[in-house]
Amino acid sequence: MGKWFKSGSPWIWMTSGAVSISLIAVIGLLLLIASRGLSYFWPATIYQWNMVDDNGKPYQLIGEIYDQEAVPVERLLQAGVPLPAGTKGMVTRYLVKTGNRELVGLDFRWILATNIRSRIEPKDIAIIERSKNGFFYGFPVAVVENGQRLPTTDKQQLAQQLAANISRVSTLVDEAKSLQKHDIGNINYQLEQLRLDERADKLNGSLTSAKQHAYLAQTEALQQSYKILEQALFELRAQASRDSIVMLDMSGKEVSLKLNTVLDLTYPNQLNWLQKLAQWGSGLAKFVVDDPREANTEGGVFPAIFGTVFMVMLMAVIVMPFGVVAAIYLHEYASKGPITKIIRIAVINLAGVPSIVYGVFGLGFFVYMVGGSIDNLFYPEALPTPTFGSPGVLWSALTLAILTLPVVIVSTEEGLSRIPSSIRQGSLALGATKAETLWRIVLPMASPAIMTGLILAVARAAGEVAPLMLVGVVKLAPTLPVDLNFPFVHLERKFMHLGFHIYDVGFQSPNVEAARPLVYATSFLLVTVIVALNLTAIGIRNHLREKYRALES
Repeated sequence: MGKWFKSGSPWIWMTSGAVSISLIAVIGLLLLIASRGLSYFWPATIYQWNMVDDNGKPYQLIGEIYDQEAVPVERLLQAGVPLPAGTKGMVTRYLVKTGNRELVGLDFRWILATNIRSRIEPKDIAIIERSKNGFFYGFPVAVVENGQRLPTTDKQQLAQQLAANISRVSTLVDEAKSLQKHDIGNINYQLEQLRLDERADKLNGSLTSAKQHAYLAQTEALQQSYKILEQALFELRAQASRDSIVMLDMSGKEVSLKLNTVLDLTYPNQLNWLQKLAQWGSGLAKFVVDDPREANTEGGVFPAIFGTVFMVMLMAVIVMPFGVVAAIYLHEYASKGPITKIIRIAVINLAGVPSIVYGVFGLGFFVYMVGGSIDNLFYPEALPTPTFGSPGVLWSALTLAILTLPVVIVSTEEGLSRIPSSIRQGSLALGATKAETLWRIVLPMASPAIMTGLILAVARAAGEVAPLMLVGVVKLAPTLPVDLNFPFVHLERKFMHLGFHIYDVGFQSPNVEAARPLVYATSFLLVTVIVALNLTAIGIRNHLREKYRALES
């Protein structure tokens, strides 16, 4: 036994076991997040319950089961819940999503199995996804066009009428959104730029009468174009709000819903397995490409995906040159003395600084000092409204670049130290300068290690939230950092981030039950984005390793 311990085999087995357990735990966690998040988009069965309340009064309930649990009878009795006489043991209760938020006020409710008299799955019950007030559950009754209720002979004809009208209204709504976002937004941007240019000339004392008349003429022309587009927008909205759908809700009352708020209508109880799979894929695609709605508890997360990827790429462009140059100086040029050792220790210690401290530093130095100075020098006409003197994507990228700089420096130095000195000496003996040796020999051979530093930096930066809350991230950004207005890339704008989106939906949402599956879905999406970025960097690293392998032989 003693020889076995001295051989080191137990430690090898212990290490491999710990790695295996860690790997299983990580995979299990990812599977849990994926199952909880992706199952949210699967079309659920809609039930209609015949219920009785605590006083024995009958009523109907329509909805989908979100969760269920067994509750001890004693706990219910202690909570003052009346139960039928003779109830013992455990009672099942269901968490039901009822929708129809503007009518019943409760998006979710718990119901006890003891209050259920019967449960059916009506085939003609429909789910309406809306742009506001969440889902609506009920039975389609009729379509109203221009104030006239259309006659229907059967349910199939009604479904065809609904599909045609929803398609027409969706086209009008999309046209209105595009007109407002692009054409009208572009005119508003030009009007603001004209105002700033005129104020800049006034501050500089160069605002002549001719310039003032020119600004006035351009402003009037833009305002005329704005009025034309505004009239077209009002017409599109009027056409979109013309039609409505009549639904029969759970209480048996007819409710009229405007079609311009309807995003989709489905009959989930009529779908087979393949149709549900297609519906699941459609819901997942909408989650990826749509904008958020209802305080981020519904809709998609595209702005958060775009903001995360854009900020990480900007951070990588900033941190790589500085990290590589610093590592080259410390390893190739700096003397091996106490000062260099102190610098290396300081670099390593920077990796242990809490991320929120970097956020405070970024807010004080980048936003207030650097951004405020830029505003005073280059954008005085916009003051007191800040341009770069407020949190934005540029300051977020710079803050995270400083946060991940030690990782890149250490990784690059490790790569440089693995290159034999004989290669450097051979290059110098052949007449190459030290700079040429570094550029043509050393850096290509160290490029896999540099890419390893980038991989670690991307993984760290993509998951950071605390510093971003101070230097640029917001709950809901009105516009993306990239658009069609010059200069096309607006680094001063605030942005959305998947990590902050998870925090906001999970801990700041007023509708906890609705937000819970979105937290899992967004978490899985964040992991997917990080893995995709890392796989891209790993692919580049492997390509560089193969490309410059000949230099090592």
